[in-house]
Amino acid sequence: MLEFKFFWERFKYYMRILFSLILTVVSVFTIVPISYAGAITLQNAVEGELYTESSQPELYCLAMNTYFEAKSEPIAGQYATADVVLNRVNDARYPNTICEVVLQGPTRESWKTKQHKDLPEDQRKFNPVKHRCQFSWYCDGKADTVRDGDAWRKAQEIAYRIVFEKKYRGITEGATHYHATYVSPNWAPELDLVGRIGTHIFYRWP
Repeated sequence: MLEFKFFWERFKYYMRILFSLILTVVSVFTIVPISYAGAITLQNAVEGELYTESSQPELYCLAMNTYFEAKSEPIAGQYATADVVLNRVNDARYPNTICEVVLQGPTRESWKTKQHKDLPEDQRKFNPVKHRCQFSWYCDGKADTVRDGDAWRKAQEIAYRIVFEKKYRGITEGATHYHATYVSPNWAPELDLVGRIGTHIFYRWP
């Protein structure tokens, strides 16, 4: 009887060890990959960022435009400005990538590189001409510094969702232009009015 009890206790002991090993293996194949995926997404990130400029350059450009053009707008208004950028990418009259659309405008070579006549072309620096860009924030002469972490994270989320999940894609019904309600650009009468979202009025080509 004592011998049986001894073996039974040993059996339970080894079963507990086996069960612990099984739990460890399950954790490795489930919890660890999920945490690692999150670490990859946020590696080298500025606080509050979902992705970096180097990891997702096109999304980063779209998020920058959404942040500086519409961070104070309601969610629909922020998606609307992002939708306009994507509409331009799909329009033959505009560049073919998000960054090229967002940063479109005449440039002027910096005096720092212009004075060096023998400097290779790929080392020359060009700056946008002030107030001549398609989106004003890019060449308004102010530093493009993100100061609102929550708004920046939301802009990055909007950029991701409208590109990859198609969330609210088409909200502007093909609009390629917009302006704030407090200005009256000379190009507005030449385009078809789509409507207003937040403090922006949207237009598309006739």
